[in-house]
Order: sequence, then C-alpha cells, then structure tokens
Amino acid sequence: MQIDEAYADSQAPNAGAIKNARGVVLKRKLVGLFRSPDGTLLFGDCKGSGAENYRPSADFSDPSKPVYRCTCPSHQFPCKHSLALLYAHAQGAKFVEKDIPADISEKRSKIQLRAEKKKEEAGKPHKVNTSALKKKLQTQLGGLDLLESLVTDLMRGGLGTLNAKSARQIEEQARQLGNAYLPGAQNALRALTGLFYRSEISSEDELKGSERERAYSTALDQLNRLHSLCKQGRKYLSTRGEDPELKPETESGIAAWLGHAWQLRELKDAGLVQANVELLQLAFNAHDDWTRQELVETGVWLNLQTGAVQLTRNYRPYHAVKFIREDDSCFHVVVTPELCVYPGDLNPRVRWDAMQPRPMTPADCARAREYAKPDLRAVIKDVKAQLKSPLGDRHPFALVRFRALGRAGDDFVLEDPGGERLVLTDEARESEPPTLHLLPLLHKTLLHDQALLVRFHHDLDSQKLHAKPFSIVAQNEIIRLAY
Repeated sequence: MQIDEAYADSQAPNAGAIKNARGVVLKRKLVGLFRSPDGTLLFGDCKGSGAENYRPSADFSDPSKPVYRCTCPSHQFPCKHSLALLYAHAQGAKFVEKDIPADISEKRSKIQLRAEKKKEEAGKPHKVNTSALKKKLQTQLGGLDLLESLVTDLMRGGLGTLNAKSARQIEEQARQLGNAYLPGAQNALRALTGLFYRSEISSEDELKGSERERAYSTALDQLNRLHSLCKQGRKYLSTRGEDPELKPETESGIAAWLGHAWQLRELKDAGLVQANVELLQLAFNAHDDWTRQELVETGVWLNLQTGAVQLTRNYRPYHAVKFIREDDSCFHVVVTPELCVYPGDLNPRVRWDAMQPRPMTPADCARAREYAKPDLRAVIKDVKAQLKSPLGDRHPFALVRFRALGRAGDDFVLEDPGGERLVLTDEARESEPPTLHLLPLLHKTLLHDQALLVRFHHDLDSQKLHAKPFSIVAQNEIIRLAY
C-alpha cells in the first residue's frame, strides 16, 4: 500500500481536516509511531487536550476500504489524529514495528463477521413490498398531476408573468412534490423558478428587466423539460403500476428525474456494473446549488477500460453538510473491482463501493490520449442528438483530439486533425470558473497535437454550439484549467 500526501489528502473529509492533520505532524504531537509486522496497520500515540494521549490508527487489512479509529471525542471520520499518521508516514517518519493491539484485533474480527453476513444477505433474493409500492406509485402520479397543473398555468400565463414573488409562490405550491416522493421533479421546477430571483438569501430578489430577458431562453427550455417530465413520468409510473415488481427503468434516466435514489445493489442487480475498472480524473468542480439547497461536488473521469467520460456526484444538503464527507480533486488513478454505472446519457454518473488508488503514470496519459475523439463532426453529432432529448444533459463533456488551439479573429478555436473547428467559450455554468484566459499562458507545445477535455454549451439565443476547455492531456501529465 503506497501512502503519499496526495493519498492522505484524498482520505480527509474536508479541507479543514487536512490543515489540522498537517498541524498535528508539524507540532510534533505524535509521540509514538508504530506499524504491524505485516504492514497493514499504522497506529500510535498523540498528545491531545485530555490527560491521556489519544490512540489513532489506520487499518489497511482491506486496502480498498481502510478503517480509521481514534480514542478522541471527534465526530469527524477520519479525525485529524488518524490522518496525521498518514502524513507522518508519507513524509518519511520512522514507524517502529509492534504487535497489533488486542482491541483492534477484536474489532477486525467483528468487521470480518459483518462482511460475511452482508455477503450472505446479498445472495438472497430481494423481496418487494408490492402493496407499499402500489401506494407510492399512486402518490407519485398524484404529484405529477400537481406538477402538470403548475406547468400548464405557466404556459397559459406566459413566462413574462414570472417574477420573484410569483416564482416563490409556485415553489410553495411545489413543496407537495417532496411529500409525493418526487424530489427530482421538485428540483427541476426549482431550476426554473430560481431563474427569476437572485438567491436564497438576497434582500433584493427582483431582477431587472434586462436580467429577466436573458433568463427567458433558459426558462423556456426548462419549461419544455418539465412538460416532457410530466409526460414521460406518467407513462413510466403507469407501466410500473400495472406490474409493481417491475424494476426501475434502466434505458433512460427517467427514474432519477422523478427522484429515485439508486442503491448500489439495484444497479448491480440490473447488470449496470463493470468489473476491474481504472479511472483517471480529468477535472473537478464544487458549487453551491442554492435552488436545491445542496453543495454539489462533481468529478469528471475517464474510464481507462472503455474510454467513456463518466461523472461522480456528491450531494451534501445544507442541513447535513457536516455529516457527509466532502469530495475533492483526485490526482491518483482509482482502481475499483466493481464500477456501478447509472442509467444516463453521454456522461453517466458512476459510483464504487471500494477502491485502491495508484500513482498516475505516463502510460495512463498515453491511454487517455488514445481515447480522445479525433473527429469533431462525429462528437458534435452525438452532442446534438443528446440535446434533442428534452431530459438530456445540456452540458455534456467530451475528450477530443486537436491539432491546434489558438485565436481566429476574436475567438479562441479548437481545430481537429481534419481541419474542423469549434469555437471555445467561458460560458457553461455560472458555478464554473473561467478558463479561456489561461490558454495563452500555456507553453506553446501544449497548444498543438494534444487532447482536450471540453464541456459543450448550446447558446439558445444564437443556436450555436460552443465548448469550454477544462484540461489538456499531454504526453506525461494532465494540465487542469479548472480543478
């Protein structure tokens, strides 16, 4: 098991934990450092605020699922003391060989028993409570009736009648969608109404006339999505109502749009799993989605087995932020025995239950470059096909091969090996930082014959397709323009 500082960073629940753990090492509070004879356990003694030293440990008996323990009262896992062990090891501190403490041996045995029991339960057929499911489906259909009524009223009244006050009134009515097991539909409606006021905390919510005009094209597209959601959702729920044991739809993302929270077991049972996968992160973004009242962290990954660009998403509701681990940029290759893939579009969401990191090598960059699409026309065709779907992702990612990056008049453009060009832009999502201004700062060798991760943006007013640059995959490294 290779433990370096980047790995230690990846295990931290948030940025504050990284800072505090590094401080523990810097202040030399670790007064005893030990390792088990087989190297699967790091443990030690750490000075704290109490009379007795804390006893942190990092258990790698299963490297894909490390377990961190500590006698401190912190509710954060791993705590700064356990993380400090990793940083001390990464920085070359000497760990004295010592037998595994009895209490940890006992806890290891309990974990093994739980794992065996979980494996047995996984092999048993999952029973569906058809009576409860029928009631839930009827409640959801009633919720769609409400959503359809709201959408119809908006279409009849026109978007010009929407302002901060009326938008909030619609949101109040839409609270019932959450009670109807339709949180996905509720979030889709908030994405529309949120265009017409400034923020959740602003005292000046009303938009100016020019600001409202800029929102109309996006609002019209979102209204179309809601209309399609009502239509497709009703068909999907009615079909499931006729056969309650029918599995959730896997050919499209309609189940998630309605708010179905896929479990790993469901994805595996549906065959939506890939074995022995390696993933390379190409970009990372964290933003505050105040319309959903959640912090969202998105990782963009290249599947080194298939060449697919896939996404991880970590949702942290405001009321539970401190209880959910914060995702961050990853500079290792993630190796997972099972990768679960959600139903979706060009960039499906993925999750894994266990993984091991390994350092990225030039060979990984070479594989990534081989997967880069050399034909812009083919890429654009796939993107346009997705944009035609009312419920398709409006900002898909693609890894493309380019011959040159540079200016053509007032625009930055990407030119593929065949001479096809694509205009680059900073427009995509407000939460993403600008990147175009960084391109002239790159070494000239990076502007020729490389691979570029882009996110497409369809300008609804001009009906033109642009792309935002995110990272360049060079021969030996990945240059991230946006982390």
